Amino acid sequence: RTGQGESWIACPTELRSGLDIDDSEVGAGVDHHKCYVPKKCTARFLGHNKGVHRIRLFPRTGHLLLSAGLDGKCKVWSVMTKKVCRTYIGHSAAVRDVQFNNDGTKFLSCSFDRFIRLWDTEKGDVLGTYTNRRVPYVLKFFPKDDNIFVVGCSDNKIVAYDSTSGEVTQEYNHHLAPVNTITFVEDHGMKMITSSDDKKILVWEWDIGVPIKYISDPTMHSIPVVTLHPTGNFFAGQSLDNQIVVYQGKDRFAVQRKKKFSGHLVSGYACDIAFSPDGQFICSGDGNGKLFFWDWRRSKILQKYRAHDKGPTIGSVWHPVLPSTVFTCGWDGVIKMWE
Repeated sequence: RTGQGESWIACPTELRSGLDIDDSEVGAGVDHHKCYVPKKCTARFLGHNKGVHRIRLFPRTGHLLLSAGLDGKCKVWSVMTKKVCRTYIGHSAAVRDVQFNNDGTKFLSCSFDRFIRLWDTEKGDVLGTYTNRRVPYVLKFFPKDDNIFVVGCSDNKIVAYDSTSGEVTQEYNHHLAPVNTITFVEDHGMKMITSSDDKKILVWEWDIGVPIKYISDPTMHSIPVVTLHPTGNFFAGQSLDNQIVVYQGKDRFAVQRKKKFSGHLVSGYACDIAFSPDGQFICSGDGNGKLFFWDWRRSKILQKYRAHDKGPTIGSVWHPVLPSTVFTCGWDGVIKMWE
């Protein structure tokens, strides 16, 4: 605990100043601070023994960084001090995805040991363990209710759990291959976009087990990562033909053929996409350990950096408050901070 008697996960005062906005909505709209493309790597977070597969920032304030390691550990880091605050050991295989709940007090981790664990961020306790004996590939908390989360599994289903009772409340079963991504769109997440290795994107109404829209096209490739634009009007998908494709995030979910971001080589990896909070820039890692930045309006490459060795730059997140701060992680076990 810190000196003022507050918990260590509380936000330090120097970051609180930028938080006068209410962004309770999904795709709450564009933040008012102007963002810039980072210029260099300013810090390295070392501590994972194997690669780091996913990183997530604390909701809204971004003062803590949660990382999912291929060594089965999750760690929470302080962005200010660049030190590990706590290590969460509870999986016997690589952690595939992590997700904070809407206020950051808890987080979920899912792993190749087929278990999903709900953690108390501050105390480090496991609050619940869930499994359907399938490998969970992706997790999301339901934006309207922190007690409900959805999991995309290797048996082609998307399963919604109630974390308090541990019961499965709904199954969404229309994909023909393992599910890769789940994205909530439209007012506070009443619709859900999912993508899978079957090269389809399905749109679901929340709590209804039949999709309301199929997005499928013979030219489409598998899309293992989807990120919503800060305005909520578009979503970008990492397509395995080495480009980022863009679709409408509402109404007709039509593909935006003019918006394509290319130049990077994904080469089969699920490299994360991140948007700057003002929606101007889009960044993504690639399979060769590079990090790319594009201009969202003109779709042209602004910058590329050599970020990670021995494999892909798999995760990238843009800080919600600091205007030009991006974090990346890779399979070399290093998390880097770029400003």
